[in-house]
Amino acid sequence: MSRRLTGDYRLATRSFNVIEGEEYLSPESQKALVNRLSKAEGHLRAVRNMILEQRCADEVLHQVAAVKAAVSQVAATILEYEMKSCVRDCMQGSDDTRLERALKSLNTILKQT
Repeated sequence: MSRRLTGDYRLATRSFNVIEGEEYLSPESQKALVNRLSKAEGHLRAVRNMILEQRCADEVLHQVAAVKAAVSQVAATILEYEMKSCVRDCMQGSDDTRLERALKSLNTILKQT
């Protein structure tokens, strides 16, 4: 498979490459992630309104938990696609070596959350 690098982008302290002719996410996956983010936005607006209405803390915290869960699910899904792509196309070595590198990366990410 011939892949040509079309761009190098930096996001915070992490860089990633865009490869010409490859989709990062399928249209269905992209739509599912956008829908999940839309739900998180709705929950976040609800949190703002609840605070303005001086609603009980337990109700507000319940909505905060919903926002956190939705955003975490988006991050997990993106991580899944990234790891599959990277392990398949970027990493070299035996299956065990690639798995070990993937698990090490995942462990690093989980420590940061």
